[in-house]
Amino acid sequence: MNELKGLKVKIHDSELRRREQANKEYLMKLSSDNLLLNYRVEAGRFTAREVPADAHTGWESPVCQLRGHFLGHWLSAAAIHYHTSKDKDIKAKADLIINELEECQKDNGGQWIGPIPEKYLHWIANGKHIWAPQYNLHKIFMGLVDMYIYADSKKALDIADRFADWFVQWSGTFTREKFDDILDFETGGMLEVWADLLHITENEKYKTLLHRYYRARLFEPLLEGKDPLTNMHANTTIPEVLGCARAYEVTGDTKWLDIVHVYWKCAVTDRGYLATGGQTSGEVWMPKNKMKARLGDKNQEHCTVYNMMRLADFLFRHTSEPEYLQYIEYNLYNGIMAQAYYQEYWLTGNKHNNPSTGLLTYFLPMKAGLRKDWSKETDSFFCCHGSMVQVNAALNRGIYYQDKDIIYVAQYLSSELNTRIDEDDITIIQNQDFMNGNMQVVNDIASSHENMPSYRKYDFTIQKSYSKNLTLAFRIPEWLMSEATIYLNDELHGKSMDSSSFYRISRIWKEGDRVSVILPIGIKFIPLPDDNTIGAFRFGPEVLAGISEEERILFIDGDDISSEIVMENEREWGAWRYFFKTENQDPVIQLRRIRDIGYEPYQVYYKVKKK
Repeated sequence: MNELKGLKVKIHDSELRRREQANKEYLMKLSSDNLLLNYRVEAGRFTAREVPADAHTGWESPVCQLRGHFLGHWLSAAAIHYHTSKDKDIKAKADLIINELEECQKDNGGQWIGPIPEKYLHWIANGKHIWAPQYNLHKIFMGLVDMYIYADSKKALDIADRFADWFVQWSGTFTREKFDDILDFETGGMLEVWADLLHITENEKYKTLLHRYYRARLFEPLLEGKDPLTNMHANTTIPEVLGCARAYEVTGDTKWLDIVHVYWKCAVTDRGYLATGGQTSGEVWMPKNKMKARLGDKNQEHCTVYNMMRLADFLFRHTSEPEYLQYIEYNLYNGIMAQAYYQEYWLTGNKHNNPSTGLLTYFLPMKAGLRKDWSKETDSFFCCHGSMVQVNAALNRGIYYQDKDIIYVAQYLSSELNTRIDEDDITIIQNQDFMNGNMQVVNDIASSHENMPSYRKYDFTIQKSYSKNLTLAFRIPEWLMSEATIYLNDELHGKSMDSSSFYRISRIWKEGDRVSVILPIGIKFIPLPDDNTIGAFRFGPEVLAGISEEERILFIDGDDISSEIVMENEREWGAWRYFFKTENQDPVIQLRRIRDIGYEPYQVYYKVKKK
């Protein structure tokens, strides 16, 4: 199955488009000289006596052992943006950076292109602690490969291929046991990039590297049904398993696929996850179904959200199981959209001294009364800065998938799909009907919906006819309050509440055909797996957070916990609003979607007691 990427899918959703544009502007705003600084220093091409006053700091500081990692992410994001929009400015900037990297590689002797010295890898082989040098170096490999794949830069591929020769020679000097020791130092996505380069070049050296980078100490216990993940650094292992996923796609060896499946079972199926979709605390996997004691200040590292969404994407493409798409939806709204490119959900009279925007928060705290900790543009550059620019360059991915003559609607987001099956071009427009009417024009819609509708409505319009039978498969979300209703050209086609399958319509489609999908939405209480008296509230797929300086306990009459949360100020001018509050607490707790929380202290999980 293929995921329809790039030029084939255009985003029309206004919020996603805002984030996509903000991401591109951020990439263009960063100085190329500062992005290249650590590479030039390592290659002896920086001749000034002092570090520039505006140089990037944080993890990009010239004295940090992870210096230079961000440029790889930057190149990947720039390449993806270019692939989608054909923006010539971002392509020109990326090409100039590639040109300078080529010169750095020459000055380093023809192979090395890292922003750190080769001796870092020799040191880890000798047992000296160095902060994840292979994790760092993977980023530039990834950026170079993506520049080839998405921006057709042959020069970037040549640089990566020559750099790989260094790793072939270095890794070949160790015994299997000794190299397994080296693999215990975080390697990032090295396995994945070797698989990518094998696919692109078909060079046997990458098969050798795949074999050497097989991390038996992690993979074999997983295959034996053990749990090596609890309390293990999550974002060390996720990229390694993404490497297994890519190795399977390239080699066809099913052992790689087996590792992916048992990893997902151990990490997600058997472990459970928070209402947001996250599963980590302090960067490590929480114990299986034991999260009560892990609601702290460092939940849900952004990198893990991004990488687990990528893993879910792979698994859906190879299984067609909708559970992976549901996982992606929760993490999109409550992770990707909650942790980066914040813009204040404007409220008249809400006077405060906080900024109206926020760039990125490393973690999403689950402990009551804490705040998101927003980073600045050029003084942090921790790992999640990299995953931030990549995922927000690729927001048009994962909305649709295609398997021969089946098109899967994976996410409900206003968008446009353009694809081809056999010799026929197909265009489908997905549009969310907000059912809010026009406040300045007398119309039936505005008057018939006195309150916010208790359902979401999405219309899919066929723009071009297709001469053969084509199946549209619509995902049925698990958060539905009642059955989804599907109409074809305004006539009832069927209903479903089965989130374990897709609702399918197979027919010869004509221009102008329209499918309307009605998804009943409401508030649900989502308890913790290890304590059903503690839980969070979701409105559809979106987690709600109460604004609170300190932890609050909810005192409830009856058994319907979700009825304690009601919507307020649901309509303003021409749009529906998303403000919520408690019905019977004293004082009242105001709640918002977690992606609308900026600098306020908040609470996601509540202890519930009967009055």
